[in-house]
Amino acid sequence: MASGEGRRRHHDLVPLAALLKREMKSEKMEKPTVRFGHAAQSKKGEDYFLIKTDCQRVSGNPSSSFSVFAIFDGHNGNAAAIFTRENLLNHVLSALPRGLGRDEWLHALPRALVAGFVKTDKEFQSRGETSGTTATFVIVDRWTVTVASVGDSRCVLDAQGGAVSSLTVDHRLEENIEERERVTASGGEVGRLSIVGGAEIGPLRCWPGGLCLSRSIGDMDVGEFIVPIPYVKQVKLSKAGGRLIIASDGIWDAVSSEMAAKSCRGLPAELAAMQVVKEALRTRGLKDDTTCIVVDIIPPDNELPPTPPPQKRNRLRDLLSFRKRSRDSASKLSKKLSAINIVEELFEEGSAMLAERLGNDDNLNTGQSTSGIFVCAVCQVDLAPSEGISVHAGSIFSTSSKPWQGPFLCSDCRDKKDAMEGKRPSGVKVS
Repeated sequence: MASGEGRRRHHDLVPLAALLKREMKSEKMEKPTVRFGHAAQSKKGEDYFLIKTDCQRVSGNPSSSFSVFAIFDGHNGNAAAIFTRENLLNHVLSALPRGLGRDEWLHALPRALVAGFVKTDKEFQSRGETSGTTATFVIVDRWTVTVASVGDSRCVLDAQGGAVSSLTVDHRLEENIEERERVTASGGEVGRLSIVGGAEIGPLRCWPGGLCLSRSIGDMDVGEFIVPIPYVKQVKLSKAGGRLIIASDGIWDAVSSEMAAKSCRGLPAELAAMQVVKEALRTRGLKDDTTCIVVDIIPPDNELPPTPPPQKRNRLRDLLSFRKRSRDSASKLSKKLSAINIVEELFEEGSAMLAERLGNDDNLNTGQSTSGIFVCAVCQVDLAPSEGISVHAGSIFSTSSKPWQGPFLCSDCRDKKDAMEGKRPSGVKVS
């Protein structure tokens, strides 16, 4: 009897290799398919893009893969756009702590994006070139989409059900009152171009330099109050998936987000990108570089692109709203939201204050390297404890009561932080 039970138990055992295979198959079923397409028409030759679908959080582990899509719209030359395309991704990844699981990695990503943008700007400005660029940088990790942007290139989400929403904010002085106030408070002058006779024409610009954007990478001739600190938004799509349209202002000056999304519904990604560019050219003509990337995030059991919503729709399934939730919220909530086609808002922040964006090291151990040496939160150089300057410490304008608290900056990055805020370089050394 006992031996019979023992034999039954033996036959019920599943080899470890089979269990791992089952887990990988289950993970594959949960992972969406990502399709993409790109189209462009050049006028000035200053638009550049990045598509990289073979990134891995853990080197050699295909299950940790994620994709990157980005557009860089240069001005005053193409040097800044080219430099940013070649360096931004590496700077973002170098700012992420090692050994994080997927959830922790996604949680740390917004802060790493800020550090990567600022480091890229700092390095490019050190070259002494006066070019500048927008940057709309999109990371797709399964159903989670994280977007960081400076300038007026845009990323919009066309979710299943037909609701179109923006995942970026335009940093144009003409349209963004908060940015105008920030630039003037930091020492910049905002006004229109004056012509003979005193008349003012064109959009609002920042002087000196005449840039109509309040945030960019590069533009050292304009002033440090034109900051590279990105607006960051992170959302989790429902299991119905969705479509991202990432494009330079050559598109958005011609068509609205809704028009772009509507014009290409039902088309595969490659044809969709071509159609958006075609629609922009039909509306406005080729007056600027016009670049578009379309990314489809498709459920594993559905290889078709998003289709137009039917005339009669189920209101519950079409409900689309952005919901904030804590990082510790129960997985049941996520499943419920996914079931009714709701896009969750995981993170959103657009402050131009570096201290606010880098936060503190209470929840993330990013103040020290693996060797125990302090590292600069922006450029990742090693710092002795006596060299690091807290991002929270500084002039009399600082509201922090913890000037000894990390993350820490090197003296160069601290000077850049104060310059972006219109302050003189200052700080409290960590002893």
